Amino acid sequence: MNKPRVPLLQQGDTVAIVSPSGPPDAVRLARGVERLESLGFKIVIGAHAHDRQELDYLAGSDAARAADLQEAWCDPAVSAVFCSRGGYGAARLLGLLDWDAMRAAGPKVLLGSSDVTALHQAFAVELGVPTLHGPMPACQTLADEEGAEPRSLESLRAALSGAPLPVSGDLVLAPGRAEGVLTGGNLSLLASLCGTRHRPSFDGKIVLLEDIGEEPYRIDRMITQLLQAGAFDGVRGVVLGSWVDCGDPYAVLRDRLVPLGVPVLAGLAVGHGTPQMSVWLGALCGIDTESCSLTGSIRNEQQAM
Repeated sequence: MNKPRVPLLQQGDTVAIVSPSGPPDAVRLARGVERLESLGFKIVIGAHAHDRQELDYLAGSDAARAADLQEAWCDPAVSAVFCSRGGYGAARLLGLLDWDAMRAAGPKVLLGSSDVTALHQAFAVELGVPTLHGPMPACQTLADEEGAEPRSLESLRAALSGAPLPVSGDLVLAPGRAEGVLTGGNLSLLASLCGTRHRPSFDGKIVLLEDIGEEPYRIDRMITQLLQAGAFDGVRGVVLGSWVDCGDPYAVLRDRLVPLGVPVLAGLAVGHGTPQMSVWLGALCGIDTESCSLTGSIRNEQQAM
């Protein structure tokens, strides 16, 4: 199986920060920029990254947020586009982006998590480029007043430089080993994309699932929706990240996922909460429930950072 190639970063590369979802806290974003600069990157901020509008859960208008994202992706001087934070709103941009122009710009790094799952999924469908699921610069993991969470920062640095660190779980729901391209992200966003052009398919892949603030019955409903939509058909394995403020989700996760007959590894520090490890979606990975680990394997001829 060929390993999908991922774009890597070097010291001195330019990273553009945009806000496709909610508005970032300015102080936190400034701290996050400092932490990224400490890794050796040049940082530019999208023109509308700090915007707010009447719908105060959005960082400006859909058109402005989409323009920032597209401009950054298509700028030949920019090597990576980092989303400032999640929240809500990324899915509203999918019909506004010029995918032909973005495809012509070639592969770059897209970093984000949570609501940014909508972009991870759309970039996979439209551009076929791996994307990085990890901590965002205006979120507490990188922007805490006391400093970036060290394990999260090191995991991000390693993933960006081409040597992603293994991520350990602590609970096996179904034993086994599997290899495949990693996909998925936030469960709520994946379920919301069912029936759209960017609907998820886990066929031949390992799927990552995580969420925040969802009661177990809602987790059941969303997984059931994905099951009935055929998203899990052909899945090779499941890795479960964080379930912050979700009560005890494991009874329903066992009930809905173990019958798939594939390895299911839980308790990975991926998603929300701290630490937040970085993983490449769209890149080859392996899970081994005996060692309780998710390992990523990528190939690129660029020099590591």
